[in-house]
Amino acid sequence: MEIAITRMSSKGQIVIPSELRKGIKEGDKLIIIKNDHQLILKKASELDKQMKEDLEFAKRTEEAWKRYEKGEFISQNADEFLEEMKKWANE
Repeated sequence: MEIAITRMSSKGQIVIPSELRKGIKEGDKLIIIKNDHQLILKKASELDKQMKEDLEFAKRTEEAWKRYEKGEFISQNADEFLEEMKKWANE
């Protein structure tokens, strides 16, 4: 494991120290995941399908929660909800 220290600029930019940039080239997409007090940086090309699905689910869940908090939700019985879930599975 390699460790380095960097700083964030006033514009929110950070520099990845040169010794940690091996395998990363200009234009590569990187994903930053924030979890409590941790930031995880990962090359987007290295994400497996499950991770992509997990991130999409987390994003959709967060958006749905925000809509719920604003009162933008509908009430459904269990059968209606299951039918809606089937639609999601086919997307």
